Amino acid sequence: MKLFRHGPSGDEKPGLVDANGGLRDLSGVVRDIAGPALAPESLARLRALDPETLPKLQPDVRLGPCVGGTRNVVAIGLNFADHAAETGSPIPAEPIIFNKAPSSLCGPNDTVIIPKGSHSTDWEVELAVVIGRRASYVHANEALSYVAGACICNDVSEREWQMNRGPTWTKGKSAPTFGPLGPWLVTLDEIPDLKNLAMSLDVNGERRQTGSTATMIFDVPQLVAYASHFMLLEPGDVITTGTPPGVGLGMKPPRYLKAGDEMVLRIERLGEQRQTVIAFDDWTAKVSAGAPTD
Repeated sequence: MKLFRHGPSGDEKPGLVDANGGLRDLSGVVRDIAGPALAPESLARLRALDPETLPKLQPDVRLGPCVGGTRNVVAIGLNFADHAAETGSPIPAEPIIFNKAPSSLCGPNDTVIIPKGSHSTDWEVELAVVIGRRASYVHANEALSYVAGACICNDVSEREWQMNRGPTWTKGKSAPTFGPLGPWLVTLDEIPDLKNLAMSLDVNGERRQTGSTATMIFDVPQLVAYASHFMLLEPGDVITTGTPPGVGLGMKPPRYLKAGDEMVLRIERLGEQRQTVIAFDDWTAKVSAGAPTD
């Protein structure tokens, strides 16, 4: 299945993609793509539905983050061998874990805001997985049974704040709109091999990132198991698993996002994201004028 959330920011409703790619409303069946709805038994009930019986949605409806109620966004740094090489970093012996604020999450096509005072906002296409049931001290060989599905995440990053404002990365990863998520939460039965998914990111039509999950240092089962030994993972929590090479930080000289840029992200079987970048002052002016900001 491909599940999604639709409607105004903060008031999204659940949805399902039908066999023809049409968007269907699930709000008469479940309250949200969140919490108990992510459990294996709940997903089985949704899978048994006839999508043709569900109300149709307009194809241009706003898509929100593909999961709701997220309390924890666990991110993994330097998890692609080729990305570690482009940054001149050694291969980590264990996964590098940091957090993104859940308030950074936004819809897959929402506007990305360059924060006030930022001069080095960067892009990162990433495979993310969503936890479907409580996970604590799980083993890698059973870890995927705790995963509800996978999706695309743009791990937008402010590099100066990440690298030069103290030893923690979270402050460079957590601004509002720094976590576009979706468009779909794709259940694992639609993804034959998480270890071999093509990934790409374009800026203004120019390819910046080309990669594959095949170069991940630690795979999804290892990451879920590893994280579960340091924290309790709850349904709706997100683990975003690292990025392939081609980030702005790794270019010589570095190249960063500016107002008006358009990013397009794709991961095989998971769909596409498309975001336009806006400067903080321009965004606040739109808010003051009452203009749509998604």
